[in-house]
Amino acid sequence: MGKIIKYLNQLITGNVFDDPEILGAYATDCSVLRIKPRFVAFPESTEDIRKLMRFFNQIAAKNIPVSLTPRGAGLDEGGADLSSSLVISTEKLNRLLEIDTRERLVRVQAGITLKELNTALSVSGLTIPVGGHDYETIGGLIANCPVDLYHAKYGGISKYIERVEVVLSNGECLQTMRYKKYALAKKVTEKSFEGDIYRKIVKLLKNKERLVSELDTKKTDLSGYPGIAKISHRENLDLTQLFCGSQGTLGVISEVILRAVPLRNKPLRFAVTAKDLSLMLPFLDALRTLKPREIELYDLRIIQEARETGKNLDGIIKKLDEGFVAYITFDEFKKFIAHRLNRIKEKIPRGVKLLLDTPENSLALNELENSLAAYLNRPKEGERVPILTDFYLPDVNLINFVKDLAVLSDKMGIKLELFGSYSTEIYSLRPIFKFSEEGFNKKIATFLRAGAYIINRQGGSLTGGTPEGRLKAIVTNGEVMDSEKGLYEEIKKIFDPNHILNPDVKLGANSKFTLTHLRDTESKRLMV
Repeated sequence: MGKIIKYLNQLITGNVFDDPEILGAYATDCSVLRIKPRFVAFPESTEDIRKLMRFFNQIAAKNIPVSLTPRGAGLDEGGADLSSSLVISTEKLNRLLEIDTRERLVRVQAGITLKELNTALSVSGLTIPVGGHDYETIGGLIANCPVDLYHAKYGGISKYIERVEVVLSNGECLQTMRYKKYALAKKVTEKSFEGDIYRKIVKLLKNKERLVSELDTKKTDLSGYPGIAKISHRENLDLTQLFCGSQGTLGVISEVILRAVPLRNKPLRFAVTAKDLSLMLPFLDALRTLKPREIELYDLRIIQEARETGKNLDGIIKKLDEGFVAYITFDEFKKFIAHRLNRIKEKIPRGVKLLLDTPENSLALNELENSLAAYLNRPKEGERVPILTDFYLPDVNLINFVKDLAVLSDKMGIKLELFGSYSTEIYSLRPIFKFSEEGFNKKIATFLRAGAYIINRQGGSLTGGTPEGRLKAIVTNGEVMDSEKGLYEEIKKIFDPNHILNPDVKLGANSKFTLTHLRDTESKRLMV
């Protein structure tokens, strides 16, 4: 144990480790990368995070660079929660601090998981309607701000944030809130790092007004800091949205106040199958007018492979040998939806089959819900690698994209089964790669760039569903306009003048470093 570790363990209540076993455990996440940290810290309070930030910011000011990377559940698929320096895990910051059931407000620490929070809220008949991974932390959800499965109906995690407490790079705490004109005028006069941030952000918004307004039209691109376009409204200012999708590059989220909503009914479920995707899509478009909670779309080969693992899916796919399967859920009253659904059912074209949620079909629908996990985690050989995941693809170009995908599949000699959300237009691909295969790194890079090309060709966006992290940045950083890049660099400098907060992520990502840190073994982690 070195002197730095001993000092840090004296400094904070929690623990800091440099044991090889612990470092190894935090060297991977759900991405294809492996980056071993130098230290892993487990703070037990906001004050612990403040002390860590203050110490490393001070030594960075003396030209001793040590970067800090916040990490929640380690579920990121772009490597944004990995670091070759210090990882700050929020695992122990997992408390629900208070619930105001009257106002439907809940205050939590950043490390609490979505499942833990919603389980606690359900006792009061409340929920946070986010269709994310059960074990994703609230801090991680905000830092990545993904377009989740329920996003089309409920708006995503950013819609339910009231306030965020963020530990800044110098150790100060910033609590976001909406400042009206006169309160903001007072705030910018404060002689503190927080006051300095507000002064510079106000000036930046004024100087870059036209560029910021243009960013507001980029609804399907989460790279950079698009939240800058959402923080100012009628001379009011609220920095909350700027931290959404920032991936730990502007501060470490320590506490959050969220607004919950009433718990919904048990969802009404059904499945739709068709050999020809062009026949299915008009029906799915009609269903979207009813505002379902989700419309998930799967290449039939995904369901077939899940069936090979033992899943009883014959009732879903029957005799189909190719095509697509859609899984739809509604959480309104079943009678209301069933009545409106009957009108649409009359318009179902021949070749499209509908499987309703009846007692006889319940088991098959349960199996369908779990089929994606079976497909992802039980390949016959190799690993289903998360490289092209959570990209935006406009529904009008979906059929053409599937055609492009078939060409790419033949050219690279890999199977490419599309899956995702038709309601949000966010999709993923998980091809099988063998990590032991010669030229693996080159093949990964080729697939990433080729996939990004056909996504762009069909009007999509590689960062439509999640920010760029390290992996997607290989492509996206070369596509950012100089003016936009300059704006994001100014934002980063305002919050992190000594460049210690996750500096190798987003615009700071280095393609060569990323590609040389691809894992050389298959992952043992469950992928969903």
